[in-house]
Amino acid sequence: QVQLVESGGGLVQPGGSLTLSCAASGIDFGDYHMAWYRQAPGSQREFVGEITSGGIRTYADPVKGRFAISRDHATNTLYLAMNSLRVEDTAVYYCHARPARGPGDVYWGRGTVVTVSS
Repeated sequence: QVQLVESGGGLVQPGGSLTLSCAASGIDFGDYHMAWYRQAPGSQREFVGEITSGGIRTYADPVKGRFAISRDHATNTLYLAMNSLRVEDTAVYYCHARPARGPGDVYWGRGTVVTVSS
């Protein structure tokens, strides 16, 4: 059974920092590209950033220079370090896994809520 479990969300003031975690189980972590998505109230889910199985990182323009994605293959954990947070970063943040080679199932976590407010 595949599980992606996010944690680390919460309430933070504008300009603050937060680090999200995603614990993966039931998959061979090294065979998956891992990503973060987010969905703000009343908006569609959007891409935040991805780290490939080989460690190549890509980011959406709104978070470039502020967010950093990383992964730990020893603990099968994905991270998202968020700095200089803005009110518009408020959203539910989701962990996503897709196969690094060939077709296959993709997986989503249930999300963790990040609220940026003063």
